[in-house]
Amino acid sequence: MNLKSRALIQGFRQSAPYVNAHRGKTFVLLLSGEAIAHKNFKNILNDIAMLNNLGIKIVLVFGARPQIEHALMNQNIPAKYHQNIRITDEETLKLVKQVSGEVQLDIMARLSMSLHNTPMANSRTNVVAGNFILAQPIGVEDGIDYCHSGKLRRIDVAGIQQQLQQNSIVLIGPLAGSITGEGYNLQTEELAAQLASKLNAEKLIGFCADLGVLDSDDEIISELLPQDVRTILEDQEPAPQYDLSTLLFLKNAVKASHAGVPRSHLISYQEDGALIQELFSIDGIGTQIVMASSEQTRQASIQDIGGILDLIRPLEQEGILVRRSREQLEQEIPLFSVIEKEDHIIGCAALYPFPEESMAEMACVAISPEFRNGDRGVTLLKHIKKQAKAQKIKTLFVLTTKSLHWFKEQGFHEISLHELPEKKQKLYNFQRKSKMLALDLTTDKIK
Repeated sequence: MNLKSRALIQGFRQSAPYVNAHRGKTFVLLLSGEAIAHKNFKNILNDIAMLNNLGIKIVLVFGARPQIEHALMNQNIPAKYHQNIRITDEETLKLVKQVSGEVQLDIMARLSMSLHNTPMANSRTNVVAGNFILAQPIGVEDGIDYCHSGKLRRIDVAGIQQQLQQNSIVLIGPLAGSITGEGYNLQTEELAAQLASKLNAEKLIGFCADLGVLDSDDEIISELLPQDVRTILEDQEPAPQYDLSTLLFLKNAVKASHAGVPRSHLISYQEDGALIQELFSIDGIGTQIVMASSEQTRQASIQDIGGILDLIRPLEQEGILVRRSREQLEQEIPLFSVIEKEDHIIGCAALYPFPEESMAEMACVAISPEFRNGDRGVTLLKHIKKQAKAQKIKTLFVLTTKSLHWFKEQGFHEISLHELPEKKQKLYNFQRKSKMLALDLTTDKIK
């Protein structure tokens, strides 16, 4: 079997748990006008159709801000905004209707395609657009009349869910009618967030030019809490790093989180396959906005044995860890702690106490290879130190053949064999020649 085949098989197997986890769930996707204008747009729609074929219930909200700007410019009509909301007068509303209708038709036509040699061959994707949204005018604020710019009044939740149950993609644009029969232009970022909340969606997904939210070193921030997003938005006010659509998505993702949407995702519309990578891999590719971190460090349970074995077996085969049988691991599972991410065990460590000497060993430390560049080792060490101190342990020690310098960086110092607990001295394997290090917990301050 060649490397390409192995990679295909491994990727397919790794994605299987996510296919099962996502099937039957509702996702609200927001395609900004910038995403629609990009050359990768057709690939994004192909991937959305594939999600639908996998049994994921899709509500697709689309915007058309840059397309409307272009149409206004061609007609020599000035674009007017107040508080980042378009002022939609009668002239502007006509163009909004025209542009929105064109974009909607383009999306529906693409999702209806089933040509051979395309990802949508031999598939049938039903797309439904209807009056699922009822709008009302924003009215006058700060002396500014927003005219035909509106806000959400009501969502026909039952109607949308009925279409989703029939495996249709529900398509919703920036225009909606009111109880008086007038049309109103809505801010799609706010609309998508409220749809996600009212439909009890599992995810709200938006697209931006970058891979997600970047830090000061232009590295992807994989996870943000609501307070982190607020800080970013406050920092962006004077000189926005992101376009208006991205900033509005982040703002409304926070609202969605507080309203019960478990995860909001911001991914690139320029990166081919970003949606697939984000949804079907453990670490994703973009930025998630969550109420609580998706990574949890906790006490291990018997259900974690399979995940722990997957972590430690390769290290045992390399001789880095001492081999443990499944039976031994089952007996010792109360001594283990794990880092869990997205229902996957990505790190583990054990604490073996020697209470007679007020000492304990930190052992079987393992981090999944794709997560070794982070600070998971430090996270596990902090967790183990807290456990040890709770048990009145004064000295924490380790035996290692490969990680001497890392433990020294964490404050450990080398010790001799006779400084180990007497029981551990008798079990010492002279063939492995492990280095012995200790940390004085009476003076250590957990940071």
